[in-house]
Amino acid sequence: MRQPSTPIFGLLFSLMLLLIFALLFGGAIGVPGGGDYLGFLVPGMLTMAMMFGVEATTSAMARDARKGITDRFRSMPIGSASVSLGRVGADMANSVVELVVLIAAGLLIGWSVDADPGSAVLAVVLLLALRFAVLWVGIFLGLSFRGEGATTAVQVLVWPFGFLSAAIIPVETMPDWLGAVAAWNPISATATAVRQLLGNPTGFSEGPLVDGAVLLAVGWPLLITAIFLPLSSHAYRKLRR
Repeated sequence: MRQPSTPIFGLLFSLMLLLIFALLFGGAIGVPGGGDYLGFLVPGMLTMAMMFGVEATTSAMARDARKGITDRFRSMPIGSASVSLGRVGADMANSVVELVVLIAAGLLIGWSVDADPGSAVLAVVLLLALRFAVLWVGIFLGLSFRGEGATTAVQVLVWPFGFLSAAIIPVETMPDWLGAVAAWNPISATATAVRQLLGNPTGFSEGPLVDGAVLLAVGWPLLITAIFLPLSSHAYRKLRR
């Protein structure tokens, strides 16, 4: 509430990307197997938005550690993951608002959903699960670098992972070797699962994401969280000024 500019500009950035790809590039991009590109794009942009917000959390954790705020918390009798969990909780609340706004924007520009309420809710849960998982990656980087390098590190991680996926461009339009890499990207799994659940074109005609997208969209966040939550707790315990 005291610093509204960070979530507001983060939301505007996601809206800008959605409109750029939908209104400027959309007419030049086709979906293999047919289907409307807007229906393909919006679930992908919802997935990308779950990645882009990680930078703010990483920068905040690095700044608090650098200024000694985190050291004050470390002197208290609290769990080593509790400070990070507080930051994750705040970010997850912001993520819900971001999803609501982006979904509304997608519907306003012509996106349509063909799904029952249960499938729609599951799609949102999968999006939030991805956000929860990647936040622990961002927190680990923020606690590990503690300087401007933290922001750079998360940007190097987010942008290649975001665009080397099925979020914006159909994987089957890529060279075979690159498409194989993109198909196993966790972002591709979530984006494809959300498309399937919402009745939108997936851009896939074969491969593991045709039948296993939902399973992978559950498995990847669990694996990422299982690796980086303990690493974040360890980095917090090892902080030195």
